[in-house]
Amino acid sequence: MQVTVLQENLNKGLTMVGRAVATRPTLPITSHVLLRTDQGRLKLVATNLEIALSAWVGAKVDGEGSIAVPARLLSEFVASLPNDRVELTVAPDSRQLEVRCARFQARIAGQSEEEFPPIPTAGDGAAAIVDAEGLRRAIRQVEFAAAVDDTRPVLTGVFARFEEGELTLAAADGFRLSVRQVPLVAPVSEPMTLTIPAAALRELSRLLPEQEEPVELMANATRGEIRLRLKNAEMVSKLLQGTYPNYTNLIPKSYTSRVTMNVADFLRAIRSAAVFARDGSGIVRLVVEPGEDLAPGRLTVSARAEEVGENTVELDVLVEGEGAKIAFNSKYLSDVLSVLDTEQLSLETTSPSSPGLLRPTGSEDNYTHVVMPMFVQW
Repeated sequence: MQVTVLQENLNKGLTMVGRAVATRPTLPITSHVLLRTDQGRLKLVATNLEIALSAWVGAKVDGEGSIAVPARLLSEFVASLPNDRVELTVAPDSRQLEVRCARFQARIAGQSEEEFPPIPTAGDGAAAIVDAEGLRRAIRQVEFAAAVDDTRPVLTGVFARFEEGELTLAAADGFRLSVRQVPLVAPVSEPMTLTIPAAALRELSRLLPEQEEPVELMANATRGEIRLRLKNAEMVSKLLQGTYPNYTNLIPKSYTSRVTMNVADFLRAIRSAAVFARDGSGIVRLVVEPGEDLAPGRLTVSARAEEVGENTVELDVLVEGEGAKIAFNSKYLSDVLSVLDTEQLSLETTSPSSPGLLRPTGSEDNYTHVVMPMFVQW
């Protein structure tokens, strides 16, 4: 193999696939990155056996070949090089990569491509095409609600339903639920449902900001794999097995109190209360009071801890229906408020023991978030 590539491009590609390198590998080869020529470009591949990331880098290829080398060693060395041309050479029948850039030179021991885990293709499954920016926003607004512990493995994933011209993403951890709809570029030929690991979608979202073209998704439920193809990158991930709970039953169908408020003001009030809520089980109390005549309603946000103190914030809000009292975990509120892109949102409640429903108002009406209440003495 003999390849010439710009240091900046190689460094960017290694950083991209480096997120899939195994940090505590049970199989030593998964701490490596595979370099190989592919149709006049340099292809970089890394996998931790759960997800695989591939990136293509523009290069001058004078000789075909491949080699797998320690990812961290190569990445750190390339990052230290000047912004110049980098020559990568592997002699025939050799397991050593020679790296040259200006006056810098290194030899890195590696392994043959045959030692590297095969990367699934998922190429013969159902396909869908999604707008990159819409998908990035949807992942951001959903994945944080997936479970962290694997007591119920299926809840560590994001449920995805493709139906006609729409993709629905949903995630829940038993305390909250996020649901977001995204239009597809073209309708799918037949409906399909998948559960994608939330960790895989987080990695995908990091690749999307520079992606202008739509993302192609190909899933093979029989093999339990999904492939997401971007312009110069590709991700393959295992799907989670098991039946995802019917989350639609968790979404309240009615309310007795509906409060509309400014997102930034509400987030600031929650963060202020969270300072005191840390020593009080993370509990913040919300008290809604309707306005009289033409006066706005009032939302009081408070938190207290027995041996620390308490705080109170009052917000002018628009109240529809009756007054209300309800308590939530401050983290769950700040998490959802931090991912909203609109200025206004509504909070719908029924009773202190019933879930609260948050929806952005205006154009962002395709997002729904449900959060379970905390039980407190009023």
